Amino acid sequence: MLPSAKTRATIAKRLAGVTDKMTTATIAEMEERHLWFRRLDAEHRSWITLVAQAGIDGFVKWFAAPGPEMPSTSEIFGSAPRELARKISLYQTVELVRTTIEVVEKQIDELMPKGDRPILHAAIDQYSREVAFSAAEIYARAAELRGAWDERLEALVVDAVLRGETDETVLSRASTLGWHSTIGVVVVVGPAPQRGPGQARGAIRHTAAIAVTDMLGAVQGDRMIVVLGGSAVNAPDQAVDIVGRFVTLFGPGAVIVGPPVEHLMDAATSTREAVSAYRAAAGWPEAPRPVTSLDLLPERALSGDGHARRALAHDIYEPLQAAGSGLLETLVTFLDQGLSVEAAARALFVHANTVRYRLRRIHEVTGYSPTDPRDAYALRLAITLGRLFARSRPEEPAPAGR
Repeated sequence: MLPSAKTRATIAKRLAGVTDKMTTATIAEMEERHLWFRRLDAEHRSWITLVAQAGIDGFVKWFAAPGPEMPSTSEIFGSAPRELARKISLYQTVELVRTTIEVVEKQIDELMPKGDRPILHAAIDQYSREVAFSAAEIYARAAELRGAWDERLEALVVDAVLRGETDETVLSRASTLGWHSTIGVVVVVGPAPQRGPGQARGAIRHTAAIAVTDMLGAVQGDRMIVVLGGSAVNAPDQAVDIVGRFVTLFGPGAVIVGPPVEHLMDAATSTREAVSAYRAAAGWPEAPRPVTSLDLLPERALSGDGHARRALAHDIYEPLQAAGSGLLETLVTFLDQGLSVEAAARALFVHANTVRYRLRRIHEVTGYSPTDPRDAYALRLAITLGRLFARSRPEEPAPAGR
């Protein structure tokens, strides 16, 4: 308990006569003790001097005034511009408060009468606790404001990426959010978490950092978009592996991993395919989670994605047609015979081993295995689309002279 108001007023009057000496001693101790303080420019050092002076004067004012026992310290840090909170860290602020309190206690023992010292030490303990809480509150509010601003900025960057409007301004904004990747980018689309999307993005960011991968994320309506960057996502298998580490943070439903592209400027390609696959994912509810947009080519083609249709025709049908050696005929027959090697061999009048060899060649040429039911489905659709595209093309005129 502090003494009566009259006693406090008397002691405070004596204390007020030495506050300038306490402030000077505090700044001198900061100069000697902390390297970060010595490196500040004159303007910022003057701000800290104001804070120290306001703290000491505030202590004298509170100690002298009768009434509420709890001191009000909100004006201490208000004596300096808001930029100070961005210039010095919370840790440095704690060092500032600790140094000031230690110097004031030392000055009390040197400058104040012996009878005043125990009373002032008890008061300074109570006052310093409130100063510490006030500093923590200021930095907490600053962190909340910064987090809210970063979240809005991140949403703008992700929206620009989705719309294919990634220019130098967007790259600069992404850089301020910690994006440093210059190689390897994938876009991931999945259902937004039903609860705590902010916490989900924070957990994804933590997982991505462990994988040495940059991350941008935003919730748009009922879906959550995550953009990953770095050499770790430069290959589809690697990207799927990393997404698999945080896939449970999405809501229930398909989580699509777009194809890797070289740079954030090219992310529109990955975005287009990921979004298309996300819309078509209902056609394959048994798909793994996560799944690549490439694995959903058949569903994308059936849902009206022209890029998927052309990919099936150009990347599967046309290479098979160009490869010759009966590969396309063998594939059609094998599919028509219910994926039976023996039945296909009888229909083609060849040995079963010949069919097996051609099936392996088809796998090598297209990347799809005819013996896998899912791949066989994609191959069948590719053949159909390839034939339709071939029929829709105008026939080339015969060369002159023939």
